[in-house]
Amino acid sequence: MCKIILYHGSNEKIEKPVFGKGKAYNDYGRGFYCSEHIELVKEWSCNEGVDGFANRYELDTSGLKILNLSSEEYTILHWLALLVENRRFRISTPVMRRGIQWLRDYFLLDISEYDLIIGYRADDSYFSFARAFISNEISLNQLNYSMRLGKLGEQYVLKSEKAFKQLVFKSAELADNTIYYARRKTRDDDARNAFFTELEKEDVNGIYMRDIIREEMKSDDVRLR
Repeated sequence: MCKIILYHGSNEKIEKPVFGKGKAYNDYGRGFYCSEHIELVKEWSCNEGVDGFANRYELDTSGLKILNLSSEEYTILHWLALLVENRRFRISTPVMRRGIQWLRDYFLLDISEYDLIIGYRADDSYFSFARAFISNEISLNQLNYSMRLGKLGEQYVLKSEKAFKQLVFKSAELADNTIYYARRKTRDDDARNAFFTELEKEDVNGIYMRDIIREEMKSDDVRLR
């Protein structure tokens, strides 16, 4: 991987990201969240009526310990376990409670030893897809399908002081909110509409959260691949 270009969306220029700063309840906990896709970052940087910036960096990945959740050894449930561990979930049913506990017990990875994590980004629509799966409303196949709807790609999260030291600011490009906020909203609306269409289908042969618990499926279960 060596040197890669990453972008971070913000309402300001960030020339020197601060290690240890940021929200603890983001997808992978506290860290510096980036993407390889500048157009997506511009969308994320804009709020309604407020312009943003796509901050451009070069990251030297040499010597970094990297967790890539898209590699074959992991499933979407490993990502989901991290999501329920770090994000704020409102538990509304016994199925959700049991599902979250099962994910934590058998799919949660220890990410404390990693410098960089690569994995799904859970914006508002994706978060609702994850919640629907844990609530037993959609199958595992439908969750996998839903996670591709918004075409958000992967995010890169710097987790260690070492990774921060190897990140070099290059430039910052302005993002016009009148253009990019509208694109962000359209992307989210399209993903939600496609999801609701999928939600109306019944995946008769699919694997649901209740099946995973009842069949005691764990991370090495071939049915989850």
